[in-house]
Order: sequence, then C-alpha cells, then structure tokens
Amino acid sequence: MGEIIIPQGYVSALNLHDTQVAIKTVKDFFQQELTKRLNLLRVTAPLFVNPETGLNDNLNGVERPVSFELKDMDHTPAEIVHSLAKWKRYALQKYGFGPGEGIYTDMNAIRRDEELDNIHSIYVDQWDWEKVITRDNRNLDYLRLIVDAIVRAICDTNDRLHVRFPQLTLRLNREVSFITTQDLEDKYPDLSPQQRENAFVKEHPTACIMQIGGKLRSGKPHDGRAPDYDDWNLNCDIFFWDPVLNRALEISSMGIRVDAESLDRQLTLAGCDDRRGLPFHQMLLKNELPLTIGGGIGQSRLAMLLMGCA
Repeated sequence: MGEIIIPQGYVSALNLHDTQVAIKTVKDFFQQELTKRLNLLRVTAPLFVNPETGLNDNLNGVERPVSFELKDMDHTPAEIVHSLAKWKRYALQKYGFGPGEGIYTDMNAIRRDEELDNIHSIYVDQWDWEKVITRDNRNLDYLRLIVDAIVRAICDTNDRLHVRFPQLTLRLNREVSFITTQDLEDKYPDLSPQQRENAFVKEHPTACIMQIGGKLRSGKPHDGRAPDYDDWNLNCDIFFWDPVLNRALEISSMGIRVDAESLDRQLTLAGCDDRRGLPFHQMLLKNELPLTIGGGIGQSRLAMLLMGCA
C-alpha cells in the first residue's frame, strides 16, 4: 500500500457538514464555467465497455481492468472503464458534433492496480471532456489556449468558494508557466520525473508540462501515456502547487488526440501493433473519426486543492 501523509499540525479548515457543501459548490460552479468556456454539452457515459471494441483506456498498458461477464448476453465480457478517452471521440462522431462543439460527462472508474496515497484512489471521479477541432488547431498554440481557459475556470471556482467560505486561504496564480518534458529534463537532469515536476511547480505554482509519452534524450519517457488517444507531441498535464501537501498536484491530463499518422507511429513505438485490428483503431486509421482535443479533470483532486484538504 502507498504512503498516506498527514502533515504536521494539519487541521481541516471546514467541518464535515461544510466540507460537503464546499464539494458541491466546487462541482456545480466549475462545470458551469468549463462548459461555457469550451462550448460543451453534458452527456451520459458508460460505466463499462466491451474490451473487443478497443474503447477502454489502457493507461500505461500494465493496469488490469475490472472485468465481468454479462449473463443474459451469452456471457459477453465487459470491462469497467479506466477512463473515457476513446469513447468520447467515438461519441462525438456518433452524435454528429461539428468543429468547435464538444461534450463532457461525469466519469467514474475503478483502477484496481492503483498505488494508494493522498492523491490516488481505486475509485476515480473526473470530468471527462472532448471537443471537435479542425486540422489547423493541431498545434501547441491551440493546446495552450485551451489550457488557459481551463485554468481560468479553476481560478474563478476558487474565487467563488472564498465568497462562501472566507476561512479558506488558497490563492491560485492565473498565469500558466508552460514547459516541455525535454526542457524539464534539461533543467533538472539529476532529478526523477516526479522530482522535476515538484521542483518546477514549486517555482511556478500554476504550470503545464507538455509532450508526455515519447522517449526523451535520456532514452526514457517522462511518464507513460497510452499510444492511441493523445498525440505525444501535443499533450500535457496541468499542475498547481499544493501548499498543504507541499507538492505539485496534477489536476488534469489532456491533449490533442492522435490522427491516423500519429496513431500509426505511436502504436509501433509502443509495441502495440496488435491493436490495429480493433474497431476503434480501424476507424482512426481510416480517418473516420473527427479530430479532437480532450482530457480529464479530477473532481476529488480539485475539491481537495481548493478546500485545503490533505
């Protein structure tokens, strides 16, 4: 089991009743701000999928999904989702969304192999969102634009929470510091990837680390990322400095999604060529799905950050 840390002298600023009120305030206000800034429509999403569709998120490729058989469907296998990274893109095509339009949903997942600590749970709750883009949007400038919009929604939520609970002390920096994983490695060559994140975010308390998944000049990737949803050259994680846990806290993993060319390249690099025959991957390779950008934003993580919880 992972390590749970209770900081010395830690006391929650809110009692149990107000904690529940604050959680609802965060969730209600933030999703309103997110939908307004990104032009998203709320939809309902599946809790489980058929593994043969290729729609489940493989995460780092080693995590085992929770699976079961559907008795009244000839014992067809089903998997609890790890995330909805692929399903959302399929849904945008199925529902007929056009460029500039998108969806979001409350995603609930079970990750049985998660190493548990202050910020990792077997149960995952996040806002999963996805938006149709044009080919002209497939660049880092557009990625930064969307990151800025999400950060503004988070900061506005923080301000709203302070109106309701003035005893909360967190003040977020609205200015995002962007850096690539290669620049991060060059800046801190003697540190591990997580140590690099902590060092950079402590210095830049609102940060976006870009280009995750591919090998760096050291021969190792900064972190694992499945090869079949984010384009490794056009993705990122959003971090805030958490003064309670004294560490960088990742709030969102997101990115511009693979097109046929980047999917083809990344499947080979990741040694996942066996996925090419799955229905979802076939649609991607044949350019039958829209170009999109999307990600997940942790609900519990955002609430614990804004409320100063450990």
